[in-house]
Amino acid sequence: MQPSTLRAAALIALVAIAGPATARAAEGPNVVLIYCDDLGYGDLGCYGSKTCPTPNLDRMAAEGVRFTDFYVSSPVCSASRSALLTGAYHERVGIRGALGPKDRKGLNHSETTLAELLRARGYATGMAGKWHLGHRPSQLPIHHGFDEYLGLPYSNDMWPHHPDSPKSFPPLPLIECDRVLIADVTPEVQSGLTAAFADRAVEFIRRNQARPFFFYLAPDMPHVPLFASPAFEGRTGHGRYADVIAEIDASVGKVLATLKELGLDDKTLVIFSSDNGPWLSYGDHAGSAGPLREGKGTCFEGGIRVPMIARWPGQIPAGSTRHEPAATIDILPTVAALAHAPLPDRPIDGRDIGPLLRGDPHAQPPHDALFFYYGDGQLQALRSGRWKLHFPHTARTMIGQPTGHGGRPGKYKPLPVGLELYDLEADIGETRNLAADHPDVVRKLEAKADAMRAQLGDSLKHQAGNAVRPAGVAQE
Repeated sequence: MQPSTLRAAALIALVAIAGPATARAAEGPNVVLIYCDDLGYGDLGCYGSKTCPTPNLDRMAAEGVRFTDFYVSSPVCSASRSALLTGAYHERVGIRGALGPKDRKGLNHSETTLAELLRARGYATGMAGKWHLGHRPSQLPIHHGFDEYLGLPYSNDMWPHHPDSPKSFPPLPLIECDRVLIADVTPEVQSGLTAAFADRAVEFIRRNQARPFFFYLAPDMPHVPLFASPAFEGRTGHGRYADVIAEIDASVGKVLATLKELGLDDKTLVIFSSDNGPWLSYGDHAGSAGPLREGKGTCFEGGIRVPMIARWPGQIPAGSTRHEPAATIDILPTVAALAHAPLPDRPIDGRDIGPLLRGDPHAQPPHDALFFYYGDGQLQALRSGRWKLHFPHTARTMIGQPTGHGGRPGKYKPLPVGLELYDLEADIGETRNLAADHPDVVRKLEAKADAMRAQLGDSLKHQAGNAVRPAGVAQE
């Protein structure tokens, strides 16, 4: 199916559940949340990229705020997305790693997602793109607060064209609401997905312009395999990865242009971020962590620190930059405060970062510490202020390894990590271990870690937590 046909089919099949126009929910803003897949800290012009042209995102940063120290809870897809939508550490909600087509579990229905929170306030809610929080029909977005959905249930490499294990995966479906729209996504279809998802966002905004709305746009790119539409293939002259980033940037431009055309600029908060750092083993098909160490699948900064840009004319000072550590878990409570919505009735870990967005000179860092879990419940690192402490574990690295090329990955080698302390203000690349020089700092951070272990556990220390909530298991 050609990209144009895909977009037409998606729009024809659209289930319009906009309902009657409603008054703005206590003047809360519209919200557009754009969450990329495997986009690195160094992949945008406004974060230092020299090879990926991103004029729309650069303009968005110039007209809003750019966070330099923004984090995900875990350096992998499903875990990161569960934290984004619930405001809680993924370990708390029971989602680890990257769910696949053989998994039965997904996000538990007892969790309150950002979409559910806003729909209860009268918002229209929609999503397009990668879900990755359960692929069974009852686990899909329309059963977690979204009125409508078009997208992939999990990563776009979980299909029979996988370069290393093609026999491990069934055909990849494209789903509309909770039914299969295309049963077997082909490379030709994948080349049209970025544009189709952006078109869905624009169509949704037009349809719901008279009422408050929330749209979650989750491009499946630049996760491998990389596909750009014919209009962007070869466009940048810097390779396929840069072409894919250019098309994502154009999608952002479509959304921003639509908001301006409809007179919704000053009524809409737009947030852009990524679910984790770049998948470095893919070499020329991977992104860049910029000055940060390592990438996806590690709790070094390159795996967990991501771009974050927010724009809301008249509310967010143009051209501002924030250096306070904040995280995706903060988006739910921040939007809840703006929409005058009550927080979920169960513990969450995020904090309202509205004062940071608004440029309040007296705004305080929202967290005493941020904690990073990976693997089978391992508390691998934490950040508190300027300090980052890693706990002994085995990570992975591509340093000294042949890198991937043309969509085929290279092989990681194990990276032993000890008790390592880094001063991120002086050493953003985590190159100088200061644990021996600052034993007092190590002790203080270990005490913070012990307090978190008492809640969520730590398989590195064989300690079970007492506040972990189970993932949901499909009944179909």
